[in-house]
Amino acid sequence: MGRIIAVANQKGGVGKSTTVVNIAAYLGSRDFRVLCVDSDPQGNTTTGFGIKKKSVKASTYDVLTGKTRIQDAVIHTEFKNVSLLPATESLAGCEVELVSYENRMNRMKMQLLTCKLDYDYILIDCPPALGLITINSLVACDTVLVPMLAEFYALEGLSQLVNTNKIVKNNYNPSLDIEGILFTMFDGRLNVANDVVSEVEKYFPNKVFKTKIPRNVRISEAPSHGKPVMYYDKNSKGAESYELLCHEILGEKLELPQKKRRGIFTFKKS
Repeated sequence: MGRIIAVANQKGGVGKSTTVVNIAAYLGSRDFRVLCVDSDPQGNTTTGFGIKKKSVKASTYDVLTGKTRIQDAVIHTEFKNVSLLPATESLAGCEVELVSYENRMNRMKMQLLTCKLDYDYILIDCPPALGLITINSLVACDTVLVPMLAEFYALEGLSQLVNTNKIVKNNYNPSLDIEGILFTMFDGRLNVANDVVSEVEKYFPNKVFKTKIPRNVRISEAPSHGKPVMYYDKNSKGAESYELLCHEILGEKLELPQKKRRGIFTFKKS
């Protein structure tokens, strides 16, 4: 049965879509069946897989409003084992429409339950807001992965998201847990970045991923080519970082060889 991970942070520009696209690509390359749900009206996950929005016949909007079954809206990407529920600009008006719906908090969950057995992992790219669409994603998921920048303003956003998680957990999804906190666009040379990491690790012990995603030009370039970074430049630092992150998600422990060489790693389950 598919494990559902929502990638959420109400702050924009923290790498949610990039993280969804690249985790999905790597898991797919490992023969896991992956579904990405683009629930952000900007549709960055959709374009990140090279899908032209004008060609999309049914989207997340149609699924959430009950106009289309999720099975009829999912499309297969060109990347191994990765499928996508795409998003278009129509999703921007969905929040207003959902207010009048019955079970408006459970729309995503009800749809995903009908296809959960078809996938090993379902990744939800949440919009940069704590509105009804994000709440739907938190109600539907098993865990939340939180990308964030190593900046002090980001701590306020993290606090707000954690409070929202508690409300959802207490009222709608008792099993909701934090998958992990992921630092993106990370520069370990900055004192402030390391201070923020230490602060987050203090309040969220064992919830911060060891892997930090660096600022990397290949990660930035890959979406414009409609490719995950591992398909755009598999030898880049960006591709290597997302590979390491996925090993953490899969519970695999990194073992460095005696002579450390770039790109040469072995892994085992912890």
